[in-house]
Amino acid sequence: MEEYRIEHDSMGEVKVPADKLWGAQTERSHENFRIGVGIETMPREITKAFGYLKKAAALANSELKPQKMTAEKVKAISQACDEVISGSLNDNFPLVVWQTGSGTQSNMNANEVIANRANAIAGQKLCHPNDDINMSQSSNDTFPTAMHIAAVVEVEDKLFPAIDLLVNTFKRLEKENEGIVKSGRTH
Repeated sequence: MEEYRIEHDSMGEVKVPADKLWGAQTERSHENFRIGVGIETMPREITKAFGYLKKAAALANSELKPQKMTAEKVKAISQACDEVISGSLNDNFPLVVWQTGSGTQSNMNANEVIANRANAIAGQKLCHPNDDINMSQSSNDTFPTAMHIAAVVEVEDKLFPAIDLLVNTFKRLEKENEGIVKSGRTH
């Protein structure tokens, strides 16, 4: 039998699997957007990008609002974000691509996971999903930004190496076939 913990949000109480780091808003989205579950999960490239984004936001907020984003919070948040980036927390991002247009649910999923993991790292309830992880941010900005980050990372990590491989393959084939005369044909 699966165990649950009770989380609270503006709509009241909700049961969340005890072994997961997400909170009430993620659970509500998970329950309300059942289409595509297990098939069309939010791409890991996006959740990884949220890790980069939330870490950068925490670092920026520590410079701009050091009284609110303390060094202790930044340390815990940064470590939690690094875990999101590494993929070790992937099983805490259950949401599907089918959600509201602004990506609020995915943003809150990231906020809740990072806050709960940061709190576990700190050994105390130090970080709040909205007040700390989402400080000075809006879903209308974070989701498009995460998409842009994901695109850049994928281009740099996958497309550029693939292009390099293709260029090197053409160069190799050019050398291997040097001197072979072929008739040219057009149709």
